Amino acid sequence: MKSHNTYVKVRYAETDQMGVVHHGNYADYLEIARLAWLDELGVSYKSMEREGVMLPVFELHFKFIRSALFDDELKIVTKLIKTPSVKIEFDYEIYNQQGELLTTASTVLVFMDSQSRKPIRCPEYILDKLKV
Repeated sequence: MKSHNTYVKVRYAETDQMGVVHHGNYADYLEIARLAWLDELGVSYKSMEREGVMLPVFELHFKFIRSALFDDELKIVTKLIKTPSVKIEFDYEIYNQQGELLTTASTVLVFMDSQSRKPIRCPEYILDKLKV
């Protein structure tokens, strides 16, 4: 399925006194990568929200293998697992500038109607872009 690489430079504020990225920042990194994945697909999250579609995180899993450090240039590989339905599922791999695998992760998000707050099917325009 569709894959995308996103690059993020670790900022000092994201690290602890030892220069290691605090685990809480990884959710932000994945969000940055997902938005970049959507942009690459030609879908604006902002326009989805204007159309009444939200994508809240339903599941979030991490496996921390090595530490990311201050000033590292992280490469986040975002991979769509399968064709979205009501859910959209991604796997991620985060590498440092030496190509060392630091973290693996996965997320499950649910398409939701912003008014009713009920799950809905993936919008057709997204499915169409995935077929290309």
